[in-house]
Amino acid sequence: MAHALDRHLALAGFMGAGKSTLGAQVAERLGRRFVDLDRELERSLGQTIPQIFGERGEAEFRELEAEATLETLANARPAVVALGGGAVETESVRRALRQHALTVHVDVHPATAWKRVGGGDRPLAQDEASFHALHERRAPLYAEAADAVAGDVDGIVLAAAGIEARRGLFEDLPELVAGEVEVIADATVLGLHRPPLEAPMHALRGGEDAKSLGAVERLWRELRLGRGGTIVALGGGCTTDAAGFAAATYLRGVAWVAVPTTLVGQVDAAIGGKTAVNLPEGKNLVGAFHWPERSAIDPALLETLPEDEHRAGMAEVVKTGLLAGEPLWELPVDELVRRCAAYKAAICLRDPFERGERAVLNLGHTFAHALEAAGDYRGPRHGEAVALGLLAALRLSGIDTGPVEAVLAPRPVRVNRDAAWAALARDKKSVNGSPRLVLLEAPGRPVTGVELPEQQVRAALDALIAE
Repeated sequence: MAHALDRHLALAGFMGAGKSTLGAQVAERLGRRFVDLDRELERSLGQTIPQIFGERGEAEFRELEAEATLETLANARPAVVALGGGAVETESVRRALRQHALTVHVDVHPATAWKRVGGGDRPLAQDEASFHALHERRAPLYAEAADAVAGDVDGIVLAAAGIEARRGLFEDLPELVAGEVEVIADATVLGLHRPPLEAPMHALRGGEDAKSLGAVERLWRELRLGRGGTIVALGGGCTTDAAGFAAATYLRGVAWVAVPTTLVGQVDAAIGGKTAVNLPEGKNLVGAFHWPERSAIDPALLETLPEDEHRAGMAEVVKTGLLAGEPLWELPVDELVRRCAAYKAAICLRDPFERGERAVLNLGHTFAHALEAAGDYRGPRHGEAVALGLLAALRLSGIDTGPVEAVLAPRPVRVNRDAAWAALARDKKSVNGSPRLVLLEAPGRPVTGVELPEQQVRAALDALIAE
């Protein structure tokens, strides 16, 4: 499926599917311009679609529609493009979509579409029987053109980031990953979920042990992929970080697919293309931006997750909810995963290489990474550290800490204070040893690059460390 990072995001579908409404909302979420091709035709010709049909006939309309579509898709600046309902009937348009766009089929049942537009001013929606016949004729063309199918804004955003999230997806991996494949997996996960792929397997130790240069060097030596091959990363956030970094650097970069098996991975780590390993001096100091061709998220895999791993993932859920200004932690697990993944995906598509807005996703993580480094990555665990980091960020923001305390119940941890401060000062977001923090003006209103007096920041860090 890949992603729409450098390509147009095209919405195809039958009339009445809601492409124009959804397209405008998706464009706003992704920070892209929106092109509604029917409206563009009306504007350029000074006539409505019914008038064009009535005066010029359908054949000429299709020619004009194809010309406008091809011109839009040839523009190098990625946009969200709502196609006309019949645009996919033109072969040159289908070819251009394959070359220039990630295409999402906005599916709609013909009965629903008829209720929405039947009997109105649309020239091809005057007779219900012919309307249904037209839908049946076009359905294979939508399937041929589409890289993904979605029916709401979150689903389209996920598709744009190359993400599919649904139960049962794990068993469909052979249909999702073609060609030469090798699997890098958490050894524990391999004992629980043998991947349904006939491919060489490379096991990593669990947790932060996977994120070392030694572990990745072993992978580099073991891999036998050609440049056209694909690495499948199966495991939690540490596994996808390490496997993604191996993919970014092996043969100067090969494709990879993320299959996260933990809540942390499904709502955060496997999304957005950040890959990295740790150094003794700090977390994630060596890495690369290397977007997965696909992230396959199956919430059913979470059913074998230990309780402590679930709590670790909830720290990222609470973080996302605070950033979004919504209590996402109260949702059922499938919806929680989908909403959190879509929120992060939209931010990462707007700022894929963290040159601005994406930094908000580090809420609480400056403190968390300092605690992890001070504990030599053997304690506290990532989720526990993030919970404490969120507590510090909310305290410095003057925001109610209730949600963090109620959902995550963080407790101070025992690490070396000086080591924690040294790690915080060397954090990737620090400038000349001065931390740049992500704080909140209010839930849903994050601010980045905040500088506070060293004494105040150090006091907030000290409050997270047990005597």
